[in-house]
Amino acid sequence: QVQLVESGGGLVQAGGSLRLSCAASGGTFSMYALGWFRQAPGKEREFVEAISRSGASTYYADSAKGRFSISRDNAKNTVYLQMNSLKPEDTAIYYCAADVTNFGTSDTQYRYWGQGTQVTVTS
Repeated sequence: QVQLVESGGGLVQAGGSLRLSCAASGGTFSMYALGWFRQAPGKEREFVEAISRSGASTYYADSAKGRFSISRDNAKNTVYLQMNSLKPEDTAIYYCAADVTNFGTSDTQYRYWGQGTQVTVTS
């Protein structure tokens, strides 16, 4: 069973950048597909980006296109979300998720979740 711990969130002005990290332990990291999701206050959790076990394939939400980029380092058991050109509407708690079987854009496809990291973008 894998444990996930996110970090890198914070307060940033619109137009700025952040890099989120999600460190995994307790499992064979390369066996897991990984995803980033986010949940803003009063809204449902939504998909941001996902990456396959090898890192060769990715999915991304339209809202992230051209601004966010997911990557993974299997040697460091870490997945990253580079976020550029941040907007106030990107404000949310960002969650890392993993699954050994599925790879997709639905949160129901991921079994393991981190506790989340807060990202706040000011205008």
